[in-house]
Amino acid sequence: MVSASAKPTKDIIANMLAIKVVAVGMVALTLAAICSALRFRLRYHWSNGISAGIGADMADLAVLIGRLLIALLFALGALQKTAAPEAAGDLLIGMGLPYGLVWVALVYNAFAAGALIVGYCVRPVAASLAAYCALTSVFHYLPEDPWQMSIFVKNWAIAGGCLVLAAHGPGRYVFLGTRFRTAG
Repeated sequence: MVSASAKPTKDIIANMLAIKVVAVGMVALTLAAICSALRFRLRYHWSNGISAGIGADMADLAVLIGRLLIALLFALGALQKTAAPEAAGDLLIGMGLPYGLVWVALVYNAFAAGALIVGYCVRPVAASLAAYCALTSVFHYLPEDPWQMSIFVKNWAIAGGCLVLAAHGPGRYVFLGTRFRTAG
C-alpha cells in the first residue's frame, strides 16, 4: 500500500505525462475528424439542398466519435503496458499465466486501437475486443475490492460498446492513409 505522503517518482510523472499527451492527441484527432465530417456534409447539403439526411449524418458522426473513443481506451492501455508492464504482469502471474502475455496484450491493444482509428476491419476487430474485455474482466473479479469490481463492470460495458460497433461497422467515415474519406 502506498502512503498518502509518498511522492511520485520521475518515472510515474513521465508515464502520466505520456498518457496525457496521447489523450490530448486522440481528442485532437476526434475533433479533426468531426470538423472534416461536418465540412464534407455541409458542402454536400449546401450543393444538394438541405435534406432530411441530417439525422443519418449525425448517426455516422456518432459512430465515428464512439469508434475513436473506444480506440483511445485501448491506445492508452497499450501505452500503460509499455510504461509499467508490472501491473498487468502481476495480474497475469496471480492467475497462473506467464508474464510474457503482457507483451501480447500490448501489441493487440495497439493494433486494435489503430484499426478502429482508421476504420480497418472494424467488425471483426470490435468483436475480438468484446471477447478480450469479457476475458480480461476475470482478472478484476475481486468482490472484496470495490476498485477492481468497478473495473470488472467497466470491462463488460466496453464489451457491450464493442459489440454494437461490431454489429454496425465503422460507419460512413473512415481514414485511409492520410486521407479522410467517406465509406458508402
